[in-house]
Amino acid sequence: MEKQANNSVNRNFIAFMANAFMVLVLFFSSSLLLAQEGGYDDGKKYILGGIEVVGLQSYNAQTVKTFTGLRVGQPITLPGEEIGEVISKLWDLELFSDINFFITNIEDEKVFLELEIIERPTLSQVTVYGVKPRKVDALLTDTDLKKGKKITESLLANSKNYLQNKYKKEGYLNTKVTIATTADTTETNAQKMVININKGAKVKISEIQFEGNEALSAARLKKALKKTKEKAFYRFWKKSKYIPEDYQTDLQGLKDAYAENGFRDARILMDTFTKVNDQNIALKIKVEEGDKYYFGDINFVGNTVYTDRGLSQILGIKKGDTYNGVLLRKRIADDTKPDGEDITNLYQNNGYLFSSINPVEVSAANDTIDFEIRIIEGKETFLDHVTITGNDKTNDHVIFRELRTRPGQKYSKDNIIRSIRELGQLGFFDAEQISPDVQNADPNTGTVDLAYSLVEAGSSQIELQGGYGGGGFIGTLGLSFSNFSLQNIFDKEAYKPVPMGDGQTFALRLQASRTFKVYSLNFSEPWMGGKKPIRFNVSLSRTQQYSFDFVARDVDKDRQFSITGISLGLAKRLQWPDDYFSVSHALGYQQYDFQNYNIGLFNFGNGTSNSLTYTFGLSRKSSGPNPIFPTGGSSFEFLAKFTPPFSLLGSKDFKAIKEESDEIIDLRSTGDATASQLKRLETLEESRFKWLEFYKLNFKGDWYSRIVGKLILRTNTEFAFLGNYNPDIGNVPFERFFVGGDGLGNFTLDGREVVQLRGYENQSLTPIDPTTGQQEGGVVYNKFSMEMRYPITLKPSASIYGLAFLEGGNAFNSIQEFNPFDIKRSAGVGVRIFMPAFGLLGIDFGYGFDADNQPGSVGPSGWQTHFIIGQRF
Repeated sequence: MEKQANNSVNRNFIAFMANAFMVLVLFFSSSLLLAQEGGYDDGKKYILGGIEVVGLQSYNAQTVKTFTGLRVGQPITLPGEEIGEVISKLWDLELFSDINFFITNIEDEKVFLELEIIERPTLSQVTVYGVKPRKVDALLTDTDLKKGKKITESLLANSKNYLQNKYKKEGYLNTKVTIATTADTTETNAQKMVININKGAKVKISEIQFEGNEALSAARLKKALKKTKEKAFYRFWKKSKYIPEDYQTDLQGLKDAYAENGFRDARILMDTFTKVNDQNIALKIKVEEGDKYYFGDINFVGNTVYTDRGLSQILGIKKGDTYNGVLLRKRIADDTKPDGEDITNLYQNNGYLFSSINPVEVSAANDTIDFEIRIIEGKETFLDHVTITGNDKTNDHVIFRELRTRPGQKYSKDNIIRSIRELGQLGFFDAEQISPDVQNADPNTGTVDLAYSLVEAGSSQIELQGGYGGGGFIGTLGLSFSNFSLQNIFDKEAYKPVPMGDGQTFALRLQASRTFKVYSLNFSEPWMGGKKPIRFNVSLSRTQQYSFDFVARDVDKDRQFSITGISLGLAKRLQWPDDYFSVSHALGYQQYDFQNYNIGLFNFGNGTSNSLTYTFGLSRKSSGPNPIFPTGGSSFEFLAKFTPPFSLLGSKDFKAIKEESDEIIDLRSTGDATASQLKRLETLEESRFKWLEFYKLNFKGDWYSRIVGKLILRTNTEFAFLGNYNPDIGNVPFERFFVGGDGLGNFTLDGREVVQLRGYENQSLTPIDPTTGQQEGGVVYNKFSMEMRYPITLKPSASIYGLAFLEGGNAFNSIQEFNPFDIKRSAGVGVRIFMPAFGLLGIDFGYGFDADNQPGSVGPSGWQTHFIIGQRF
């Protein structure tokens, strides 16, 4: 056995020496031939006779030959630039770790080459340690570490640097990342990768000190550092972690703090970090404040469109004011507000797209700085082409009628911003992705094109709700198509799933339980006639309520009452006081039909009652641009609903009717009323409420304010009052207010308004009538709320935001009892999720601090959970 091994070694050695000898012979013979023809170093032209590729593992030879660009039969100079260019081209592919060319033979004028390459290994698997498993996929996506990726030195270095910098940006300054690769024997030329991430502890700033500050206190300077904060037990919104990028931004904020107070020359001499321990660092900033300056003369140069006086009013800075460089920049061009009141917007809102405004210091004598505001107005600019893209469902005319930018109009930045808001308010498109693009701007001709890029969003809705109440399960199914097309209703091809694209609204709603059924249909056309923003609306509704025995848990359908109603409405946009206002008018009719049914509010169980109403509405809506998550503006609405004063127009003696009714009611309460008297009472009461008469006033306002960053404050106030013309008739039993809970209208059977007030059970804040002991609904209510909102994501796939709220409100039996300060208070948190596939989903956890209005309630209402459920497609 040992002899066989020695023989094998000898044979291998002899073969190796033979191959080496042949290589040397080829090399010297080639060199000799080249020398005879003029020298290898001088280069000689050959015809490429052939090329062989060796060292391949995953690629085939023909593919690599194609990469080289070399062809058999082509002229080639050796040595020469061709081979160098081929090697450079192959290196740029980053597929190989080594590339070499060899001359294997020369026959006459033909040269034969060998290309030796070493392929880079491919990535077969990546394992990450040190982070949560749910975050691994995102890291691999960010670093582009996917199977089949060629492993290069730059890939390893870039991945390591990215991961370290990623966690350093989050405050983990001691992050260490190691990347190792090992051969994967299950695949050809493949390697596995292992990434170890050791984030270490977050490094926080334990202390911030300032040196050299006299004019501004340390507290003022710390406040200027918006994202770089020192540790404090009370700070939970902004963390004290150190993030280099944020710190550099904050240093500029520090300079701005001085510039706002007249110290134009303030500068940072030195900033040093001292390591306290592995988790904490101390920051020391040394500043030089310089002298305090004041504004001197401010002259405008180059302005012909606007007078000096007009521009000075916009600038709002006077001679002698403390120098404020930040304010000056904002009054010239406020980058923080697209619709800011600054000189740049003044010009751009009036057609001067190509204008430029630059403040220039012309002198700085002693402590006073004189300025020239140099203006190049440019040529007046007009819109040439206005185009839209991305509206796959919505017809062009629906979009163009909402745009404030039309071909031939003067360019106006304000009109572009307003157009974005109007398109967002339609609800047909993703408001976060409405993107206007200014194209082909030509300062010579004074023309510009404007292209709106849109992304369609779900504009139709299925409402699904479920719950218990009124004697059993209550289910709600609603279909709302808010981009409906009536004219295509007979076009079979237009059903996707229904005809869409004309911006109309068509809604069907069914709500039912064992004890009641509610049907409604609504159609709305926002541009009646197609030329003006006049909204036409028609709605039909039908309600049936059955008697329910709560003791026997049984329903008697022979005892019921029903409400049938129809309404027609018109609404028009106004131009005064501004074009955010709208006025509306509506006529409505409702019939109440009683069949052996008495609900307590009426003193008759058989007969009919009618209601003919006119409603006037005035509203203003500037909130937006995203209707799901408004970030600014306001929305308010005032409604006044009236019936004719029938009792004042007729000759019926309602006083006598009421007196006779009251006598019988008193007898009934003592059990002394006869059957004929009770029958007479029903006749009197039906006559009293044959035609309902009332007036109803509603006001609701919402305001949205940006607090800081994406944090939005929504403030809300509501007030409503139900009154009567004739005290002998009194307040109608319908149209009342039921306050408390989630605000879902599970029992909107009698025209009642269900008002949300979280932290209390549904409708539990509705007052009890002292004469009947029943919950008959309030005739006046008020409500106030404050809601802090913060978006988690506003992506098209899902819009999610969290909220915290404070609320207060109450309902009262009469205007005499009304006390705006007698409110039921609550606070809580919640979350809202809007997805095109499911609609608006929400949950609130509210704590009621007071007792509700129900009999026997004592102590606070406590914690209540409220749900909002819907589905949208």
